[in-house]
Amino acid sequence: MIENPYYTRDVHGDFDLISVGELQLEEGGTIPDCKLAVATYGELDAAKDNVILVPTWFSGSHQIWHDVYIGPDHALDPSRYFIVVVNQIGGGLSTSPHNADDPSIAMSSFPHVRIGDDVVAQERLLREHYGVEQLQLVVGGSMGAQQTYEWAVRFPEKVLRAAPIAGTARNTPHDFLFTEALNEQIWSDPGWQRGEYRSHTEVEDGLTRHAHLWGIMGLSTEFWKQEVWRALEFESKEAFLEGFLEPYFTAMDPNDLLATGWKWQRGDVSRHTDGDLPAALGRITAKTFVMPITEDMFFPVRDCAAEQALIPNSELRPVEDILGHLSLFGVAPTYMPQIDKNLNELLASDV
Repeated sequence: MIENPYYTRDVHGDFDLISVGELQLEEGGTIPDCKLAVATYGELDAAKDNVILVPTWFSGSHQIWHDVYIGPDHALDPSRYFIVVVNQIGGGLSTSPHNADDPSIAMSSFPHVRIGDDVVAQERLLREHYGVEQLQLVVGGSMGAQQTYEWAVRFPEKVLRAAPIAGTARNTPHDFLFTEALNEQIWSDPGWQRGEYRSHTEVEDGLTRHAHLWGIMGLSTEFWKQEVWRALEFESKEAFLEGFLEPYFTAMDPNDLLATGWKWQRGDVSRHTDGDLPAALGRITAKTFVMPITEDMFFPVRDCAAEQALIPNSELRPVEDILGHLSLFGVAPTYMPQIDKNLNELLASDV
């Protein structure tokens, strides 16, 4: 275990750390005492049927959902719903390489965790800790969308509605390769020491290069061409990289990013049907709005549309935004109105 001030309540806001016990992993490993960092908003009603689940994305935490997506003026309204945001395993707040207090799974010894392992842990949390058996909605962006699909395929009877935003049910070869390039920036830093560094600061060069790749693929070509960084009060594209993306990623733990990157690369609901994606998506009974972002280069609209066509009772709801994948941060004033419109319609729909 190593200390990293980034992964604290001072940075991310309040959350509960809840154990779901021993978690047997799909790849054969074990997390002896899996702790999930959970933030809740609103009150669970007596029938326990007003629950919305939000799984988090790569490098993200419950904080972004609290700050941007949840509130009385949004579809995710805590006066109506009990909203449970679960930070993914390996992401830095839940059990992760840098914070594991069991030496058998700490740092470079952290086992491979799949999207399905997160969902199994979340289902156990909801059922055993809160007594919740069914969800009004599962909604998540990027890796949260991967978990949303996994929920809808693995536990179709528990998910009434699903809204994967900017993510796919089966990761594409292109996306796998790009994530590998992200990982390589960390692996190639001598300070990484095969995952046994003493502080994330020893891997600052690799984390900086990792951040630069997000500038290339996380943001759209139009973002750079139209110099949108000016609207964010940066004087140059270099200043934007140095003032936003670099400090964002260099504060993080390299092993945590690698653990979640490995998981992201292998997101694939067709594991449940011997590689048959139409059969897997055909299991979904939830009313589903598939919500790609138009300029997203990780999860292009065409990839999301091809999957949506295989999901019964689903609709394709593209979200127009120039930022690309990082539109998920809700910077553009036109972004959240589209998200809220879609989610309000979905939550109002009969199931």
